[in-house]
Amino acid sequence: MHAFCALFETLDCSSGTNARVDALAGYFTAAPPADGAWALQLLLGKRRKRLLTGRRLRQVCLEAAGLPEWLFDACHAQVGDSAETIALLLPQLALPAAAPLGLPLHQWMAERLPALAALEPDAQAAAVLAIWAALPPAQVFLFNKLLTGGFRVGVSGGLVTRALARVARVEEAELAHRLMGGFEPSAAAFSALLAPANADAATPISRPYPFFLASPLEPGRLQGTDPAAWQVEWKWDGIRGQLIRRAGTTFLWSRGEELINDSFPDLVALGDALPDGTVLDGEVIIWRAEQEQPEPFASLQRRLGRLKPGAALVREAPAAFVAYDLLEQGGRDRRPEPLRLRFAALDALQQALPSAADSPSAGRLRRSSRLPLPAWEALELLRQQARAAGAEGLMLKALDSPYLAGRRRGSWWKHKLEPWRLDAVLLYAQAGSGRRANLFTDYTFGLWAKPAGAGDPAERELVSFAKAYSGLDDAEFTELDRWIRRHTTERFGPARAVQPLQVFELAFEGLQASKRHKSGIAVRFPRIARWRRDKPAAEADTLESALALLQTVDPDHDR
Repeated sequence: MHAFCALFETLDCSSGTNARVDALAGYFTAAPPADGAWALQLLLGKRRKRLLTGRRLRQVCLEAAGLPEWLFDACHAQVGDSAETIALLLPQLALPAAAPLGLPLHQWMAERLPALAALEPDAQAAAVLAIWAALPPAQVFLFNKLLTGGFRVGVSGGLVTRALARVARVEEAELAHRLMGGFEPSAAAFSALLAPANADAATPISRPYPFFLASPLEPGRLQGTDPAAWQVEWKWDGIRGQLIRRAGTTFLWSRGEELINDSFPDLVALGDALPDGTVLDGEVIIWRAEQEQPEPFASLQRRLGRLKPGAALVREAPAAFVAYDLLEQGGRDRRPEPLRLRFAALDALQQALPSAADSPSAGRLRRSSRLPLPAWEALELLRQQARAAGAEGLMLKALDSPYLAGRRRGSWWKHKLEPWRLDAVLLYAQAGSGRRANLFTDYTFGLWAKPAGAGDPAERELVSFAKAYSGLDDAEFTELDRWIRRHTTERFGPARAVQPLQVFELAFEGLQASKRHKSGIAVRFPRIARWRRDKPAAEADTLESALALLQTVDPDHDR
């Protein structure tokens, strides 16, 4: 594990892209395949079952060190991470010297850590202490992270792919494709991943293609281009997916590389009706056959995560697949072709499907709308119509563009609607984590509402509305932290209630009705837009204003 620990420290300290890619490529070149496989699994951020809780490790540390709990809490508040706090407290444990552990990474991950988790409490505590005594502090920190499932490192999947492509001497797009559909850490899988390009090599029939991602629109990049050279579509608010029909079997993959067949049996039935050797890129969304626009995202959430939705739920929230692109046809990869040819082939495919009302494709396979754009001056007007169409903005795609992998600027742009905004009052604050562990950076905001049963029309109270932790710069976080400490009124564990005096403008992408929230509303992607120092709390927005916004999204919402 020594080499992987050194790689982790290099990546954690380095901010340069080239330096990180060099470090990754160097590690993967030198690492044994079994270690490289597990390192890849960890660097890609693939979720692994938590073997021990952070609370359990803290308990072992406290009992061995004889430290009071309040002191550990104070240390943790300064460090912001239990694994690092324990590593820093090791000198206080006075553990007996132990022979160094030189186990390779794959042995830790596949054997030692699972075996440790299976031990009885007393034997487990003794084993953890023995390992802490045998490892240097840097490896203790890493060991704790791996054991609790909290391992993270600030390196993107794109950089990992670039480094692997360099080692394998293949194109990045080819390496990205090999990684799609899940990676099981083993020496054989890692060796196959880095094998030289071979046109005759068999590809698993379930493997999706890497998704081509749009970038936020840079209007200046469109100047001087012909609007007729671009395809304009609605940007739907669902989940991106690929519907695959190969070798008589259907696979529905989400962009997060999760196979979601069980959650959407109606779309699997649609896939079964496609010609063999077909791969569609599109959006999974709830859309009734008789309606002109899709249901809000809240309807889709009823289906997400349901491994086997009942027949009633499938009827109440019928899924549709809005096809954006045709990636494979008759087993032939069409991604290198211009988009205009793929569009034409997609149209022909849809027209060839059975149109009978009882056909699996009836109402379930939809073609992404093509919107007219006679001139660039009309783009903004078109975007403003998105919300009425049930969309969250526009997509612009160059008709001569191939289907690339990842985010490549220039060919595909997304032009989302401006976020909604409300002014809310800061009610609660909680300390952040990592480098912000010493600061109160996680906030809960409220809106004014009339209390239930209030007799006085002017009587009102602040109701929790949204949580946000991004949008301020470091100086503002520091200033607000000082204010919170001076204006705390109550403490609830790690959270503090503060005097309701500070107003912030919140920006958010959408609203949906929710019985889980006191306000009756759940907010999508809230963030702090600005600190309204110019506005007193009494002038913040009301819950009625938020409900009015919700009414524009869901006219049938019952207030």
